[in-house]
Amino acid sequence: MDQLDKHRPHVLGLFRIVVALLFACHGASSLFGVLAGGHGGGTPPFGQWPGWWAAVIQLVGGVFVLVGFGTRSAAVLCSGSMAFAYFTQHQPHELFPIQNGGEPAAMFCWAFLLIAFFGPGSFALSSAVLRVRGDAAVPAPATRG
Repeated sequence: MDQLDKHRPHVLGLFRIVVALLFACHGASSLFGVLAGGHGGGTPPFGQWPGWWAAVIQLVGGVFVLVGFGTRSAAVLCSGSMAFAYFTQHQPHELFPIQNGGEPAAMFCWAFLLIAFFGPGSFALSSAVLRVRGDAAVPAPATRG
């Protein structure tokens, strides 16, 4: 396990990057009609609740988490938006995500909650800024040992 534990910050950083990139792609698809591959539901009108706001959170929050700047706050917002989406758009139709089409919302919700609690891991812009400023880097999560 020690071999795996020493790579934890890097794996967490890669997890954050992949999840956030996928999330930001959803936002770009919804707002601009790109990347949808024919599966998009159209772009919501400017300011329409909740579609346009959800897409903005997906794009902007996803980019913040992706680059690792304001990661925990952005991840909480992204997680909450997916919980809202799940419970208002999916759960009223059926109980389980497999039945109501809410699997992406549920997975994104829990993935961003994990990032909010465990932090950005490696490769985060905030860590690079702290190093350049000369501040102590954010410590890695404690490991058993």
